[in-house]
Amino acid sequence: MLSKLLFVFLLLSIPLAIQAQEFRIEGKVMSRNEPLEFANVLIKGTQNGSVTDQNGLFKILVKEKGSYTIQISSIGFKTLNKTIQVPLGNSDELVFDLESIDAGLDEVVVSGTMQEVSKLDSPVPVEVYSANFFRANPTPSVFESLQNVNGVRPQINCNVCNTGDIHINGLEGPYTMILIDGMPIVSGLATVYGLTGIPQSLINRMEVVKGPASTLFGSEAVGGLINVITKNPESAPLVSVDAFGTGWGEINTDLGFRSQISPKIQSLTGISSFFYDNPIDNNGDGFTDLTLSKRISIFQKFNVKRKENRLFNVAGRYVYEDRWGGEMDWDKSYRGGDEIYGESIYTSRWESFGTYQLPTKEPLNFMFSANGHHQNSVYGTTIYNAQQTIGFGQLTWTKTFQKHNFLTGLAYRYTFYDDDTPVTSSEDGNTNRPSEIHLPGAFIQDEIKIQETQSILLGARWDYNSVHGSIFSPRFNYKLSSLDKTTVLRLSIGNGFRVANVFTEDHAALTGAREVVFEEELKPEQSWNTNINLVKKIYSDKGTFVGLDGTAFYTYFTNRIIPDYETNPNQIIYANLDGNAVSKGVSLNVDLAWANGLSITTGATLMDVSIEEEGNKTRQLLTEKFSGVWSVGYEIMNWGLTIDYTGNVYSPMRLPLLGELDDRAEYSPWWSIQNIQLTKRLGESWELYGGVKNLLNFTPPANSIARSFDPFDKQVDFNSDGSVKPTPQNPNALTFDPTYVFAPNQGIRGFLGVRFNLY
Repeated sequence: MLSKLLFVFLLLSIPLAIQAQEFRIEGKVMSRNEPLEFANVLIKGTQNGSVTDQNGLFKILVKEKGSYTIQISSIGFKTLNKTIQVPLGNSDELVFDLESIDAGLDEVVVSGTMQEVSKLDSPVPVEVYSANFFRANPTPSVFESLQNVNGVRPQINCNVCNTGDIHINGLEGPYTMILIDGMPIVSGLATVYGLTGIPQSLINRMEVVKGPASTLFGSEAVGGLINVITKNPESAPLVSVDAFGTGWGEINTDLGFRSQISPKIQSLTGISSFFYDNPIDNNGDGFTDLTLSKRISIFQKFNVKRKENRLFNVAGRYVYEDRWGGEMDWDKSYRGGDEIYGESIYTSRWESFGTYQLPTKEPLNFMFSANGHHQNSVYGTTIYNAQQTIGFGQLTWTKTFQKHNFLTGLAYRYTFYDDDTPVTSSEDGNTNRPSEIHLPGAFIQDEIKIQETQSILLGARWDYNSVHGSIFSPRFNYKLSSLDKTTVLRLSIGNGFRVANVFTEDHAALTGAREVVFEEELKPEQSWNTNINLVKKIYSDKGTFVGLDGTAFYTYFTNRIIPDYETNPNQIIYANLDGNAVSKGVSLNVDLAWANGLSITTGATLMDVSIEEEGNKTRQLLTEKFSGVWSVGYEIMNWGLTIDYTGNVYSPMRLPLLGELDDRAEYSPWWSIQNIQLTKRLGESWELYGGVKNLLNFTPPANSIARSFDPFDKQVDFNSDGSVKPTPQNPNALTFDPTYVFAPNQGIRGFLGVRFNLY
């Protein structure tokens, strides 16, 4: 009888045992390859959850098989939702990687000190913009992509050929140094025509330093520098494609390929092309609103694995572009003639650069670059052919001991420049005399760690210019931070210098619309800059993040070279300033991020850029007092859809007029370019994106080009002193002039594109 009762009890207990069976969900939460402690892990729709330990591990028990959605959240990180199937397979390893919502504030940077360091640990303020930032408003060139960076403005300098430069804190393009992977590549002629053709799909990030960086990088880094850092072949996609077109007929394509040539050599290849061949004249002035262009660029980078992980990488780029703008019925048969006006530029440019770590016990790195730029161009009847070659080499040594981190180096730069203007001809004008400049230099810096929260950076550089002699540029930086690095204060003082070459830097000098006059032999410009930078990071318990980055800056120039457009409307007069120039102001960047996928990046700069000579103070031409930028993104995770709204706004700028009778406005209006984009993820590899650019359809005044109907001044009468004589046919005493420009002429347009990444 007892055995029967026991048998019945066992039969009844089997379903209970089955019902009581539990399934274990185990995993690990990481961030940047580091375990994340105290992350909350929740099974959505249930009360089951866990908190990760110091190794990032968690364990949760569930009672039923099926599909579950795990939600992982932590303060300062984006919330992650992941669907899993229970029970887990034996080979399934649950590893979740959380993305920091303030990742941009603690990137690794190299531009401030020429050494890799956390952005928050850098004594030099460096702004970092990732590739994702630029994808919110895709553009065909680096030049245009910077339009949403606070305090940085791409300035169009010519209504006809649409060339431009990049202003930092109101200072013109020649004061901005452009680096690729830390090497000074874009300079001289390239400040006008070399900011295109860098494949966007191969850019990892851009670092922006505002203020003089001449102590480390020499001439041209007076206003600041922009370092374009390309992807590492090890982490780049196996294949990447990014192509888009616009309603105006522009087509841009970027291709990238990663390959393993041998066990020790990795390769990264990029091909970029841009095509626009659709003349449009919406403002009715008879000229193309946008320069027509055909451009091809090829980029190649190699990483070589060596013993003891010593560095060796080398890269090269070739760019060819054929661009023209002018009267709508212009074609190449009119090139250089005086029947129909056109500006036609053929650009052929090559670059090579790399880093080689010497096989020595001490860390010695040799960095090198070389580039050649050939330009064949005509501006109406003005023919301008130029050849420039630049070679650069730099040997650095680093040493760390106790509280000191030393960096010292030797540098040499050779610049060859030749053109067909009087600049490179002999005094009698009968023989050609190309410019050759040798610039050896030496620099040293010492970063002193006073204590955990304080450091000082001392630096100095000496250069010897073969034309102008010795130039000395020191720097001082101080950093104070809280222990948790949520508050960082920086003070910077530095000196910058620049040796100018007008014809390679100022497009207006080439247009043929004005005569170029040099009042004296130009001396090197000198500047002193000081700025105070404060960074504050604020987290809330609900996962919201606020990042504040504010700076007050002041730059004082001596010997500044100012082009004078106003003394004589038919001339550009160049001379060193007999007085001083000042750029001062404040800027603020604000980053906001929520765990639900909403992020806002916005910034504003208020500045005063003025020139004082003989007691007269004037505001610099083409410089705004206020500028603002924003980028708002929202990701709808369940739909795989991202919405981006970007834009900028600028206050009025003083514009170059042709005299007191010029009827065009002396100041530009307030103006803004705004864009919206939708991006849809299609699986793991594909993205489809599209939107509208210039939502407000803003364009400059239709009369921006003075006397566009008479581009060769055939109907203009001149006085004996060269000034323009007012006549019934020309009552405002104007000549043809395309330099009155402050914004792009492109109005509203749609765009559609696709991205593909295979890892």
